[in-house]
Formats: sequence, C-alpha cells, structure tokens
Amino acid sequence: MFRHSLLVAAAILGVATVHATDIDTYKQSIEQWHAGRLERLTAADGWLSLIGLEWLKRGANRVGSAADNDIVLTAGPAHLGVVTLDADGKIQIALNKDSHATIDGKTIQEAVLIDDVHAAADATPTKVVFGTASFYVIDRDGRKGLRVKDSEAPSRKHFVGIESFPIDPSWRIEATWVPAQPGETLEMGSVIGTIDKSPVPGKLEFTRDGKHFELLPIIEEPGDTQYFIVFADRTSGKETYGAARFLYIDPPKNGKVVLDFNKAYNPPCAFTGFATCPLAPPENRLDLRVTAGEKKYAGEH
Repeated sequence: MFRHSLLVAAAILGVATVHATDIDTYKQSIEQWHAGRLERLTAADGWLSLIGLEWLKRGANRVGSAADNDIVLTAGPAHLGVVTLDADGKIQIALNKDSHATIDGKTIQEAVLIDDVHAAADATPTKVVFGTASFYVIDRDGRKGLRVKDSEAPSRKHFVGIESFPIDPSWRIEATWVPAQPGETLEMGSVIGTIDKSPVPGKLEFTRDGKHFELLPIIEEPGDTQYFIVFADRTSGKETYGAARFLYIDPPKNGKVVLDFNKAYNPPCAFTGFATCPLAPPENRLDLRVTAGEKKYAGEH
C-alpha cells in the first residue's frame, strides 16, 4: 500500500514537473522572441533611428540641413543636393560635389531613386547615405516622401526599453480558422490619412472568458509565409498604445491557428512620429482586455 502511494505520488509529481517544464520552456521562447524584437528595433537602421519623413513636392526639392533648403534635415551637410519629382512619378537625385554622400554605396553624383513600392521583390529602395544618416523614398498612395534615418537619432540613443505584461500561457490561444471568400479584402486607415485595401485569407474565431471573438488577418505581400494582424482592445490608449498593436500568425493547420497575444507588439508609431503605421480597423477592435504583449512605451515620442 505504501509503495503504491509512492508510485501514485511520483506519477503526480512527474506530471506536475513536466507541466512546469513546458511552461518554463514556453516562457523562455517568448523571452527569446522579445530579445530578437528589441535587437531589430534598436539596430542602427531600425525604427528608432527615424529622424524625418519629408514629403516631396512636384519638381525640384533642395535637400540639406541649412535653413534655405526646401527640405531641411536635422543631420547631414548644409546642402546635400536636389531631389526632383517628375510629373510621371520618376524621382532623380543630383548630389552636391562636396556632399560626401553615396548612392547605394557608390560615389556617384546622379541617379534615379527607386522607392519602396517599386523596388524589385528581392531588392531594397535606393539608399542615399551621408555620414551617420541616410534616406530612401517611400510611396504612400502615390505620395512620395523621404524616410530619413540616423544611427545617432535621439530616439535610439535615449531608448528606455519596453515594458510588457507578464508572460501568460493562457493568452496562447488555439483559434478556429474560417477561410475567406475569394477576393475578400480589409480596409485599414493609417496615421497619415491613407486607406489601404489588403487581401484577407480567412477569419480567426476564438473564445475568452466565455465570450466569442473574431479577428481578420491580412496578406501583406504575395508569397508571405505569415499573416499580419492589426488589432486594438480595451487596454488600447490606457495600458497599451492607443492606435493598435501588431501580431503575426502562421497559416492554419487542420483548421486551427495559434494566436499568441504574448507576441503582440507596438507599431513603429509608438516610438516615433515619422512612421506611417496602419490603424486597427473596426473589425479588429476587441471588446476585451488583452493583458499580454507589449505595453505603452514610456519614453519620449
């Protein structure tokens, strides 16, 4: 009888130990994910390095740090050069001889600038580098602008870290996948007033606290191996960033999707006013306090 009791106790203890180990392993995986997230965010050319978003006007745009330029930068030479936006959307740059700038690593003075939308799938937009700073052209609904970065940006140098909710395995939810109808899309506004329409691959359905909830992911680019979710919840604007948080999911397996809110993170706009982040669409505003993932950034915007 005594031996039987020990075996039962050992069996119970073994189950508990395995369960605790699984939780510890899961928490370590989230910590590793977050460490990678911080490494990307704080990289020399990460989102914290943004120092400007300068929209181009039609024709010639004189660019530099001097006050007499059409576009005044907070870093770089007094007169970097001239960026010309043609009527057909073509963009060219002519650098000043004494700018000491490079274009895609080359010491040339003139070039056509390819923006982030029109760059080839396996290429990046044309990058102009001057000292610790650089810029490339972005296209947002036909508007062309210079996205300016500097590895010495105050937002990067004075980054205070990101506070997160305690890792909670219960927020790793197995959601049911409902395939979308062909051609289904989701409209999302942005902080700069644009509205983008993106393809929807399906719908996520899950329960929390006995209530039913739904989320719509989108496909950012054809061929992406993950789907993207922009959502808000009842913590938004209070404990978490007001506009939205982001989350990626893997495609469904056997009609199920792992929805891990411990990996919910802040958009670039939570850290800088020079980003063009999407806003959570009405379809993805949860009547639920998602107490998992990143909290509101405590540093200066």
